[in-house]
Amino acid sequence: MTKADIVNEISRSTGLEKAAVLATVEKFMEVVKDSMADGNNVYLRGFGSFVVKTRKEKTARNISKNESIKIPEHKVPTFKPSRVFLEEVKVRSEKK
Repeated sequence: MTKADIVNEISRSTGLEKAAVLATVEKFMEVVKDSMADGNNVYLRGFGSFVVKTRKEKTARNISKNESIKIPEHKVPTFKPSRVFLEEVKVRSEKK
């Protein structure tokens, strides 16, 4: 499902104009992205959590030059679905 599909589905089910729904979806994604870029987690009860995790420094291998390189510690965005979310996916996938 794409962003356009999400906007169309919300617009169809709520009766709101697509432009208003698109603006809302865009703003939601911007707020989540900005919050995570600032190092803050976003918790949506019943849906899941957008969490910033820290990956430790590690040694990797550049196989084309046959040398080892250090990858510094860095932060990555992750999503952890809630139990309700996981159960819903599990139940619906078992019906198919």
